[in-house]
Amino acid sequence: MEQYDVLVVGSGGAGQRAALEAARRDGLRVALITKIFPTRSATAMAQGGVNAALNNVAKEDSTEVHTFDTVKGSDYLGDQDAIEFFCQRCPEGVLEMDFMGTPFSRTDEGKIAQRNFGGQSYPRTCYSADKTGHVILHTTYEQCLKEGVHFLQEWYLLDIVVKDGKAGGAIIWNMKKGRVEIIKAKSIVLSTGGAGRVFWTRTTNPFLSTGDGMAVAFRAGVGLKDMEMIQFHPTGLGKTGILMSEAVRGEGGYLLNVEGERFMKKYAPNKMELASRDVVAKAIEDEIAAGRGFNGTGLDAYVVADLRHLGPEVIIEKLHGIRDLALCFEHCDPLTDPVPIRPTCHYIMGGIDVVDYKTCATEIPGIFASGEASCISIHGANRLGGNSLADGVVFGKVSGAGAADYAQTNTFADCDAELQAKAEEWEAKFVEVTSRTSGRPVAEIRDELAVAMWNKVGIFRNETGINEALEVIERLTKEYETCYVGDSNRTYNMAFVNYVEIKSMLTVAKAIALGALHRKESRGAHVREEFPKRDDSQYLKHAIWKLGENGEYVMSERDVVFTKYEPQERKY
Repeated sequence: MEQYDVLVVGSGGAGQRAALEAARRDGLRVALITKIFPTRSATAMAQGGVNAALNNVAKEDSTEVHTFDTVKGSDYLGDQDAIEFFCQRCPEGVLEMDFMGTPFSRTDEGKIAQRNFGGQSYPRTCYSADKTGHVILHTTYEQCLKEGVHFLQEWYLLDIVVKDGKAGGAIIWNMKKGRVEIIKAKSIVLSTGGAGRVFWTRTTNPFLSTGDGMAVAFRAGVGLKDMEMIQFHPTGLGKTGILMSEAVRGEGGYLLNVEGERFMKKYAPNKMELASRDVVAKAIEDEIAAGRGFNGTGLDAYVVADLRHLGPEVIIEKLHGIRDLALCFEHCDPLTDPVPIRPTCHYIMGGIDVVDYKTCATEIPGIFASGEASCISIHGANRLGGNSLADGVVFGKVSGAGAADYAQTNTFADCDAELQAKAEEWEAKFVEVTSRTSGRPVAEIRDELAVAMWNKVGIFRNETGINEALEVIERLTKEYETCYVGDSNRTYNMAFVNYVEIKSMLTVAKAIALGALHRKESRGAHVREEFPKRDDSQYLKHAIWKLGENGEYVMSERDVVFTKYEPQERKY
């Protein structure tokens, strides 16, 4: 049985920043488990930038303006005290990354360069060409190694054990050895990323984004908050859904319909392509539905992003990674051709319910959460581009400090017997499910789930469709109990890992659909066709789902926190 003071789960920007912060405390043993190599998380795919009011380009910018832009972007579902806390700490967080060696792009004066991003008043998005997440992640990884963080890679979280109401430890699947492992820990930080793969192929997320941390926390008794709030990025590549960064629009790219029209002038005449993501994504889908897309109106339809007027210097120097993606996956060169794009699932604004934004603590002592796995809630109903990396930088540090403080003032839970029992339960499950010779293949369950989610709980939703999706989820959950895995080997048995991941996806998908059914309004990224308006009188509340005693999903509500910004109509 391994034993650590602080256990971090997830090797993205938030997880590694949490581990780094905890490891800087004298006397603490810190481990980070990850089911992949530590620098291959979703953070490495984040292209465009990280927000901070540094005033390197726009002297008029401030943390107060950043706060308002984030509140407005959230469509007033974000908690304003948490947003203020976040925006005030973004400059320090980015400057810390700079001090640690992150190679940011620079202005002529040698300051960190900043670009325009959607829904923001000034250029405040700090960047490193179009590989910002990649460089932040590698820099943090180097610092973690320097501080002695113990990386356990290709270890996969199965469950958390709670004893006497507080965290006791975790049950892990060791992919390399093909065995169940036990880690006893005083505090646990869940930074496991999002759940975009519930939509499977129409997402920017890597294949590892299956909602594992959310599902494990849910089973452990922690609530899932605002799960209906899913961001669909406006510019996924047309055929694959792979991310085409907001940097494309930040640098001045146009969005055109089949008639060659810059159609955003109809939807956001002031901001045009730089309106918030939910506004642009809905506009694209409206254009396609109206027959103004390329290639019809079905799933193969698209509009285009035109970069040609930016010129070779901007495209090659600032958008070279995006150009590579367009060449590889759309077989077109942005230097000479418009690039097919269409919205794609990008980010889960909801997640594990964090009840104290100053520590990232959940309601269960010893369990903390940060990054996309968490809901703090700073993103509300729509996240601004550049606030995700900033979330990881700021709240990764906060969660690491919170977990370290807890570990320094608490003892290990007396839960050896419970940890052993849960490990034996998972060992028996491995033997049983991998010995099956019949049942529905897990990949079929995954694919049918994705189709139901995209068609019924995607960008546009209605009660009939959501209920149909819930019926599919319930049936698939029953089929999952007898599904066919097909591989009984232990070493690198990815079929078993996929089996566990699909359970996580089913768990999270149900919370998403139930949240969408409950919210009878349209707000931010959540659009109910029969309720096209925002309803502030009824729904300025967070919906929190918890697992009931009989396995049912039980909902409670919590008021959104307001400080000084009253709700108003969003215009861009």
